[in-house]
Amino acid sequence: MIAQIQKNPWRLLLAINAAVIVGVFVHKIQLPPYVPYIHLLVDYHFGFIKRALIGAIVALFTDKVPVWLVFALGGATWLVTLGLYARLFQKTFGFTARTLPLFVFIAGSPFFLKNFMHTLGHFDIYGCALAIILLLMPAGSLLFVAMAALFSIVLVLIHHIHLLMYVPTIIAIVVIRHYLAYSVTKTNVAFGLVALLGVSALFFAAQFLGTMPIPEADFVAYLKTRMADPARTDLLQFAYIWYQPLAKEVSDTWGRLPHNILGVPVFALLIWLHTPLWRYFAGVIGALANDLNRRLVIAALIGISLAYLVMFAMVFDYSRWISNWAVCLFLILHAVKMLPAKYNAPLIASEDRKTNIFGLILTLIPRVGIVRPF
Repeated sequence: MIAQIQKNPWRLLLAINAAVIVGVFVHKIQLPPYVPYIHLLVDYHFGFIKRALIGAIVALFTDKVPVWLVFALGGATWLVTLGLYARLFQKTFGFTARTLPLFVFIAGSPFFLKNFMHTLGHFDIYGCALAIILLLMPAGSLLFVAMAALFSIVLVLIHHIHLLMYVPTIIAIVVIRHYLAYSVTKTNVAFGLVALLGVSALFFAAQFLGTMPIPEADFVAYLKTRMADPARTDLLQFAYIWYQPLAKEVSDTWGRLPHNILGVPVFALLIWLHTPLWRYFAGVIGALANDLNRRLVIAALIGISLAYLVMFAMVFDYSRWISNWAVCLFLILHAVKMLPAKYNAPLIASEDRKTNIFGLILTLIPRVGIVRPF
């Protein structure tokens, strides 16, 4: 039995991943839900402001927001994302003994579902979930492009940083699944460009015009009226972020850089531990039947990475950014796999000792974190 597990440990690793996720959830509910909670309080009561869509939706259903709603809403979103990704993996690769190592390297990555559990209540996972829906949708009509634009608008209204975090991935999915897989016409190109301009204009409006128009003390007083327990003033300590200009965010990020940059070797190690997955991804790109498709996919990966590089220079939640960057690459792998190929790239070897060790290490890492590693 032990020899069989050593030879093919992937089912065991999947079970360990499930146990680790439960442990991360138990740990998470013991932590104060600072920023995720205040996002449920802020709405459009004082006009158009940034980071207010989720709170505005919550306000439609309840006047008072309990703390437990952070975990209920975040947990439900996490479960939906898990279900969507399982369906996507089944559609793209299928669940077999041969594809199980690939599933463990992606779904069991500390960058992905485990880190989304650690950041429960934050807005990152919404971009991932909507991108997965686009990967599951039929992509042959302009409705697909319109849905991508709608999803991008929703994400920017949730938090304008999504323009750098998940909108580039959504654009890449649209290009790969609609324009490359079907056809490029004047109509769909014009439609796509207008949609892109609209999303970009919304971002600038949120960034530069979406500042809270009243004094911070009045804003905090209003938030207390939305709290189920107004005595929990510790949960309002991040109200200043609705007043902080971009220059201050950049200044804070660069001020913390000498300390936060110490985490880069850890991020590099985590990326290296995914080597079997990256090798497979490179094989899928190399197997594409069309050279133009191959070049455009590589350009998309560079573009997504550059967007995250800009984000690194602006906001200091480095562990979240590197995790979401990896998730974006995981999703692009699915999109690329949908393009015509000359042959099927070899899957991750299920009996390779080094691969098994890498899979075990990634399985045992519970999450990457929010600002600094772990």
